[in-house]
Amino acid sequence: MALNTKLLAELCETPGVPGREERVRKLITKEIKGLFDSVETDAMGSLICRRKPRGANGAAKKVKDARVLMLLCHMDEIGFYVSSIDENGFLWLSAAGGFDTRNLFSRRVLVCGKGGDFKAVMNPGGRPVHIASAEDRKKVPEVKEFFVDTGMTAAQVNKNIQIGDYIVMDEPFIEIGDKLVSKAMDNRVACWPGIESVRKLVKSKSSHDCEIVVAFTTQEEVGLRGAKTAAFAVKPDIGFGIDVTLSCDTPGVPKNESVTTQGDGFALHIKDSSFISDYELVSKVESIAKKKRISYQRSILGAGGQDGAAAQQAAAGAKAVGITVGTRYIHTVTEMIDKKDLQSACDILAAAMGELK
Repeated sequence: MALNTKLLAELCETPGVPGREERVRKLITKEIKGLFDSVETDAMGSLICRRKPRGANGAAKKVKDARVLMLLCHMDEIGFYVSSIDENGFLWLSAAGGFDTRNLFSRRVLVCGKGGDFKAVMNPGGRPVHIASAEDRKKVPEVKEFFVDTGMTAAQVNKNIQIGDYIVMDEPFIEIGDKLVSKAMDNRVACWPGIESVRKLVKSKSSHDCEIVVAFTTQEEVGLRGAKTAAFAVKPDIGFGIDVTLSCDTPGVPKNESVTTQGDGFALHIKDSSFISDYELVSKVESIAKKKRISYQRSILGAGGQDGAAAQQAAAGAKAVGITVGTRYIHTVTEMIDKKDLQSACDILAAAMGELK
């Protein structure tokens, strides 16, 4: 089956920082028509999509005490909010998510303002290289030292942009070799299989005994906030946290720190700083992958977390596991994934939804 890269490109290029995911939600709502029995938006802005158990012909069926299998796919990308506008019309920033400022120099950005979307550039304050001192050149600035230049006068800026408007990186989605590259792969990479795995179930008219709930969640990058409230409401029996993970299979990183290797399949996520996967569920997913000949690799992430932790800890708790896609250069504008790994993540989700009871 050919990858629907057009959808992934649309997802990645649609702006949506924590707390302002409404454009991404609108795109997903359009894409999932006919895939679910009910769709609702909760108070936090997460999109909760439910599909009842199905028989062999794809028709709804009643299953006594059907278990709830929940996929959690966060919609937000890291970005900024406008925190102040100075007398010259320069925008100063408040980060929404974790940035390594070494990757922020001389970036093109998109300001999503009250008057529309405006292309702009971001740089740290200070002297350019021609007149910088040796000490200036060594300094790595903090986020608070970066500003955005819209090219507009102060009057034009104040007419179109206000404190609280948001800013995202402005880079196109591209395909190079076997790879896909874009800003916001974290975590539109999860939204894609959240849609496509259910589409695969529907097209094949596959049966499933669990009630399937796919939650496209908000504000993960600032603390799993949307996932916590969505999981509390859904009360899943089984939770799948869908996300990116590190793929440091690149120069300068020892092999034992690579986390994943691109092209080896989806990552069966065992542990991070937010949760530890249920070992029995890990074994079941692994068995399904082997049975279906779906490429995978096991992974542990030393730091960081994902929405699976929220499902695991909701209400009386749930068995949870992470399904992740190894990604190079995370939290930059060149986030890179391998097509095979993305497809295998979609395949294991569709297979697991069909087989778990």
